[in-house]
Amino acid sequence: MLLLLHIENIAVIEEADIQFDSGFNALTGETGAGKSIVIDAMGAVLGQRTSRDIIRTGAAKAFVSAAFAQVPEDLPALAENGLTAEDGELLLQREIFADGKNACRVNGRPVTVAQLRRVGNSLLNIHGQHDGQQLLDEELHITYLDGFGRLEGEINAYRALYDAMAKTRRQIGELKMDEAEKARRADMLERQIGELEDAQLQPGEEEALAERRNILRNGEKFTNAIGQALSSLNGGDDYGGAVELLEEASRALERLEPFGTQFGTLAERLESLRLEADDVAETVRDLERDYDFSPEELDQVEERCDRLYRLKKKYGATVEDMLAYLEKSRQELNAIQTAEDTILLLERELKGQEKKARAAAEQLSQSRRKAAAALEARILTELRQLDMPKVQFSIQFTEEEMGPGGMDSVRFLMSANVGEALRPIQKVASGGELARIMLALKNVLAENEAVGTMVFDEVDTGVSGRAAQKVAEKLAQVSRSKQVLCVTHLPQLAAMADVHFRVEKGERGGRTYTQVVQLDRAGRMDELARITGGETITEALLAGAGELLDQAAAYKGSLGEERA
Repeated sequence: MLLLLHIENIAVIEEADIQFDSGFNALTGETGAGKSIVIDAMGAVLGQRTSRDIIRTGAAKAFVSAAFAQVPEDLPALAENGLTAEDGELLLQREIFADGKNACRVNGRPVTVAQLRRVGNSLLNIHGQHDGQQLLDEELHITYLDGFGRLEGEINAYRALYDAMAKTRRQIGELKMDEAEKARRADMLERQIGELEDAQLQPGEEEALAERRNILRNGEKFTNAIGQALSSLNGGDDYGGAVELLEEASRALERLEPFGTQFGTLAERLESLRLEADDVAETVRDLERDYDFSPEELDQVEERCDRLYRLKKKYGATVEDMLAYLEKSRQELNAIQTAEDTILLLERELKGQEKKARAAAEQLSQSRRKAAAALEARILTELRQLDMPKVQFSIQFTEEEMGPGGMDSVRFLMSANVGEALRPIQKVASGGELARIMLALKNVLAENEAVGTMVFDEVDTGVSGRAAQKVAEKLAQVSRSKQVLCVTHLPQLAAMADVHFRVEKGERGGRTYTQVVQLDRAGRMDELARITGGETITEALLAGAGELLDQAAAYKGSLGEERA
């Protein structure tokens, strides 16, 4: 459950600490006081998408932290991200900077926003005031049903079979082109393959050609330089080269060896130099033979480079790309030429895949219908507890062609009044009825979730009177198994809370500030009187508020002392 929410520089909240309790927590306040900002701060620390516009004017960053207790040690979201809850406690933190960057941590360990969201979603669910409108979208109805029935495993198994079947269908479709198109495509591929094969492409030849062309274009420079090097090393008809001169110097010093060993040493060094120079001369002579230049070779290299350039414009940026294109074209041509045989094999395989996929779809449909019967009963029970005793609720199935989600189309039907036929929810439900149906659905779905905290943001919109009292009682019941945080404008809901906070807005030094205050009984009576009667608070309103608190306490007492 959520123990403490700490907020810094979120919109008009400069700094606030809200210490929640187990059970039912209510937040009330004037319209515009900042109740929604508290919910936005919760969303931010849970990793939900937010904007830097949420940062308080003049502040460099916003910061939110949320401390949770009684966190299950085996929570999947923790293990998946390499995190652990120390003694069942978890601290989520998020900093939002003015440049749009985020810094997120779980128990002090840096995490990404996505990881924070994965962890946050497993700890706390926020149900907004517009969630009821989601019931109007019939495409979501099957999602609610699958969630209630815990059918994810069956859906994934079916989808794997469906995807394999769809892939085979696409392959058959690609092969079943008309004969004229097949002939045109085969003719084009044959021409392209012939042109590429005739080019006799070799991997890496572009680089070798570029290097050789550069040498050929500078042939005179190479010839002159190599000739000069050989002349300097080996000499000419009327002069000696470096090799000969080194040999003469070595022999001269050898003659002086009787006069000192140093002369012999120098002679040996000169002989080493002579041998090295002679080896270099041989290497240069080999290069001279290698760089045997001719204008014809340069023309051939230029012609080859030009041919590669023209081919690259049609088949790929490099020789390797063109070779890959050649192989792909060969495979496609072979597929066209053997298409009939391949189609027969694929169609045989498709029949088996269709049979398996249909069996899985039918099994999934049966599971959905079984889950639908249970969900109908649970929703009706919840709605009758929410002052809708005459309501009828049914889940309608329509069989369709197999698709990624199965073969079922699902929609929720209801009738709010005796004698009225069941009709789609969006055609008959009022705003208050939508709110109560969504509350019932959320409560039922929450039974299958490990989430310990449920946040309701003005889900009582459109509800009043006796229905409001029933909604309050339902939230009190829920709070006996899960922590409930509720933003509300209804006195019945606020009175039913175990802990009551008032969100207040004021001005100080020319700036707007919002603070969150936990109320004692006297404060709760004042707040309930304000909610009920408006600006003028009379003794009668205060007395009524006190009576409302006493009635709520009596009802909660009838539920027992145990709470989340």
